[in-house]
Amino acid sequence: MVKIALAGGSGEVAHEIIDGLLAAGKHELTILSRKVLPKSWPFPQSVLTNRHQDATPGGLIEGTTWVKVDYQDKQSLVQALKGIHTVLSFIVVQQDPGNVAQINLIEASVEAGVKRLAPNEWASPNTPGPWQPGKIAIREHLKELNKDKKVLEYSLFFPGQFLNYLGTPNKTAKYLSQLNTWLDFANTRAILVEGVEERISYTTVQDLAAVVARAVEYEGEWPVIGGVHGNTITSLEAIALGEKIRGRPFAVERVKAEDIKAGELKSSWVPLLEHPAIPKEQAEFFSRIFVTSALQGSLENAWEVSDEWNRLLPDFEFTSVEKFLTEVWAGKP
Repeated sequence: MVKIALAGGSGEVAHEIIDGLLAAGKHELTILSRKVLPKSWPFPQSVLTNRHQDATPGGLIEGTTWVKVDYQDKQSLVQALKGIHTVLSFIVVQQDPGNVAQINLIEASVEAGVKRLAPNEWASPNTPGPWQPGKIAIREHLKELNKDKKVLEYSLFFPGQFLNYLGTPNKTAKYLSQLNTWLDFANTRAILVEGVEERISYTTVQDLAAVVARAVEYEGEWPVIGGVHGNTITSLEAIALGEKIRGRPFAVERVKAEDIKAGELKSSWVPLLEHPAIPKEQAEFFSRIFVTSALQGSLENAWEVSDEWNRLLPDFEFTSVEKFLTEVWAGKP
């Protein structure tokens, strides 16, 4: 049994990982949040006691506790982390100016005697975008923390892209929002960069959650670089699978590398992001930023990740791209 705290634990990816940890049936989870326990918390209401629905700290499911915290108050974080073995962070970098919240969490973890921590990564090491400078700063902070002697074991979990997104608009995960990408399987079309044959690592969010559940039990030392190598294929290989399963060709549109480098997406269509955090009137604006950043990553092969956790957990079987696409798209119009 491992005592685990999840910081920013009310987010979508955090929810999926909570499910994976609960499925193991071995751990005690403390969910840290700036908010009181909401009535809309997405676990069945039958498992919530009336006594704790609005309380903080409050009980949710056996072995799970919700604690309201102030990330600006390091000493209150120290108290919340007393007795915790592993901290998993999902603090949104772009909502944490100066990384104050996550740095306080890291320093409080050290003071409270936490053994392990995973900072908010959960994508690829070189993913371009406005969030990247903050993530790099946290990596440097952790590296500096351990430069003289190891005071906190940590791992940067890199699962690449979530394979679930290739199933959009079909719901393929319990909590994760389905996002449209430049590989549009619903409309059998794609946007690619001229002259680029990028390789992308795909992992379902369910597989990531299962890997994390095994990682918290892992008795050896965590690898600093924690690649979770679900599947790695090129976009053209993914398109070929899509054409085979969907039974019709994809319309592939190529954009110029120099335009993408300049931050310009000159395509005839834009995959619109539909997410609760994005106002509908701003969807196209943010969609262009997201897709342009993602395609900039393609220029740098930023979406391919390593396989450290695969090698440490050799018996784990990942969901293949072909199996996933077949289950989602076979027989669909």
